[in-house]
Amino acid sequence: MPVLEPNPPQPQRRLLTLFGLMMGVPALVAVVAIIAARMG
Repeated sequence: MPVLEPNPPQPQRRLLTLFGLMMGVPALVAVVAIIAARMG
């Protein structure tokens, strides 16, 4: 079973979306915080 299928089944897709959000949101917050710190 490949790790990333082109069309994953629905539960797996929801899990991938949740995992992506868990990784993406803190990264986005970190980038905004770095930019705010640079601007003072």
